[in-house]
Amino acid sequence: MARLSWSARGTTFRLDEHVAGRFGMDARLEQLLTPRHERVRRHGPEKTNEEILRETRERLAGYEDRPLDEVELRLEELEREWDLERALQVGAAVGSLVGLALGVKGSRKWLLVPGVVAGLLLQYGLTGWCPPVWGLRLLKYRTRGEIEAERLVLRVRRGDFRGMDEAHSASSEGPGWG
Repeated sequence: MARLSWSARGTTFRLDEHVAGRFGMDARLEQLLTPRHERVRRHGPEKTNEEILRETRERLAGYEDRPLDEVELRLEELEREWDLERALQVGAAVGSLVGLALGVKGSRKWLLVPGVVAGLLLQYGLTGWCPPVWGLRLLKYRTRGEIEAERLVLRVRRGDFRGMDEAHSASSEGPGWG
């Protein structure tokens, strides 16, 4: 059985030819969505994590027999989808700017807001969790890894990996890979 493997962000992913060809990838999808260092999923609400995984599986199952142009449209949607990290960064920037503006125009107490926001971003950077992450997960924001896992399955469905060497590994391609 042929295998396709590649590395990304320190995690090696492998796809059996049978799995990739069949598109029924529950076990592999689970593996992609739960890498060891996926801190957001580890610290997020368990029920929400399960719902996101279930919804992704259902969405992918719906694309198993759809025409390739619909798969292409979904891939374009995924390119535009905001991941949790982006939403957190934009929210932090907005909170900081609002706090700064209110602190300059109104009460100086508002200048505490940018400090609190910076502390939350520091906490997120060090631990992978801060209170706004919990809320964003409840709003079903997905991590970049979760979005990329769905993209990968759709790209397999589209046939992007046909004809690749059996033992190909992106980490062997040279500097910057792996």
